[in-house]
Amino acid sequence: MSLLEDNQSTDLENIVGLSRRRFIGAGALCGAAMFLGGNLLSRSVMAGAVSEGNKRMLGFDGIAAATTDTITLPPGYKASVLISWGQPLQKNAPAFDPSGNGTARAQEVQFGDNNDGMSLFPMPGDENRALMAINNEYTNYRYLFPHGGQPQSAEEVHKAQACEGVSVIEIERRRGQWQFVQDSRYNRRIHGNTPIRLSGPAAGHDWVKTSADKSGKKVLGTFQNCANGMTPWGTYLTCEENFTDCFGSSKADLKFDDAQKRYGATVTSREINWHPHDPRFDLAKNPNELNRHGWVVEIDPFDPKSTPVKRTALGRFKHENAALAQTHDGRAVVYMGDDERGEFIYKFVSRDRIDHRNAKANRDLLDHGTLYVARFDAGDGNPDHPKGKGQWIELSHGKNGLDASKGFNGQAEVLIHARLAGSAVGATRMDRPEWIVVSPKDGQVYCTLTNNAKRGEDGQPVDGPNPRAKNVYGQILRWRTDRDDHASNTFEWDLFVVAGNPTVHAGTPKAGSSNVTAQNMFNSPDGLGFDKAGRLWILTDGDSSNAGDFAGMGNNQMLCADPDSGEIRRFMVGPVGCEVTGISFAPDQKALFVGIQHPGENGGSTFPEHLPNGKPRSSVMVITREDGGVIGA
Repeated sequence: MSLLEDNQSTDLENIVGLSRRRFIGAGALCGAAMFLGGNLLSRSVMAGAVSEGNKRMLGFDGIAAATTDTITLPPGYKASVLISWGQPLQKNAPAFDPSGNGTARAQEVQFGDNNDGMSLFPMPGDENRALMAINNEYTNYRYLFPHGGQPQSAEEVHKAQACEGVSVIEIERRRGQWQFVQDSRYNRRIHGNTPIRLSGPAAGHDWVKTSADKSGKKVLGTFQNCANGMTPWGTYLTCEENFTDCFGSSKADLKFDDAQKRYGATVTSREINWHPHDPRFDLAKNPNELNRHGWVVEIDPFDPKSTPVKRTALGRFKHENAALAQTHDGRAVVYMGDDERGEFIYKFVSRDRIDHRNAKANRDLLDHGTLYVARFDAGDGNPDHPKGKGQWIELSHGKNGLDASKGFNGQAEVLIHARLAGSAVGATRMDRPEWIVVSPKDGQVYCTLTNNAKRGEDGQPVDGPNPRAKNVYGQILRWRTDRDDHASNTFEWDLFVVAGNPTVHAGTPKAGSSNVTAQNMFNSPDGLGFDKAGRLWILTDGDSSNAGDFAGMGNNQMLCADPDSGEIRRFMVGPVGCEVTGISFAPDQKALFVGIQHPGENGGSTFPEHLPNGKPRSSVMVITREDGGVIGA
């Protein structure tokens, strides 16, 4: 049942005589080496570097905003489709049915819908083969069912659940082009009804037991999988985000306790509507089922028969992604954001060191360690580039007031109710912390704070890294740990960029920081990724109305930034109605994989096939240079 059975040998083990290449592959978000020194840049240095530009780091011309139903790229670049929603993973699986009449069983063996975060795992000994683990966050009923509405039967709920989770696929480079390998033995789906094991301190606790699972250790399914992480020992971390949206109640007057309310439980499911046809999601019948979701799930892509594991030591909340780093003494660190207005940033530090020579030795590494939550000071008040200090507060039972007097009778309860624990210790409420990445060059940590229209209300003061009331544009936070050691509990922070619209709001805080211009403006930064050269890639999931506060911004996009100078250039614009999300690179950096999620979410798109009256399909794209060079260089 574990990721790597003692009596099994997997292809991953054949890689591990290595030093595990530290953080393997170009899709990895950080190096495991000791990070370099240096201080956060002063704003004067950044502003000067931006005005000069850094041609050596950003080797392409920024492109204009666009509103077309296609992929727009700089001259010399091209895009192709790697895989799209509904594509069968095996040759004998049913083909995609654009009518919406396909079955749940068919969807379980097809690529999932609304792909999001992803990681690339190079195949040992073969530079032309790799595995990809790709999240499938949710599904669009408008396109999933022939009637275009909410599910009307248990079969339709099962089909919706089959759209979500994770798709693991093999890819191969043929004649210079990366392509999906249908019929690979590695291709698999992990979906809303896949058996999964609960592990760590919360496993077996009464709060995660149900009538179907009296052990509290066996869960069905992972869903609402947003972003991701990749471990140094070659496993994939998928993050359960808006899981509470899947639950509702058959009892209209059902009362919720404080924890259920804090996690967003409602009587009426938020548009997903599974509970009328699947009692597992009916909170009146199965209230503990809610506690069995909202975790980070570890998957071994190299072993198709392995059972995924929900790692409860990492805490339960609306996980965005999981960014890996390493302490000076060799322990694993996982940085995580809770994607909701006014929620927190967390980190987990493992008790034990990473064994880079033996992957099996790390299979339960994330079950033992310490969870922390971040507290930021008010900063120096600089309107353009605020900076300040922060600290990590330990979330361990018996420490910092986390005891029975605060409603926590053990560590399992601290983890299951991590949000309440964060509030109890005075963590800083943030503007929707989403993706977190760690620089492979200097170890600085970057986090997108996507937006927060309620900033300044509801006990959310305007200060520190959240400097604007009714923040509709978002910002990217950056911090550097003391001694450049991710084990440190103190850090310095600044804002790398404050998004805005300088054409509509010139001379006001809504214009954004000085590295935002009419040529690169954007809103709602969401996804982040570093390439090997240290370029920071920024992906957006914002308002694409191209009107009002967002006039001139066009469709959602991907930008590229020089972390040293602060310069930002627009690299790609996606099709109508999409979110640009999920990023990974081929090992040689000559191909960039990026996700296009929910094109035509509200209509107006036939991407990517552009057939007459065609149905839009979420897809993973491959971007390459026509001259075969390194992306972004």
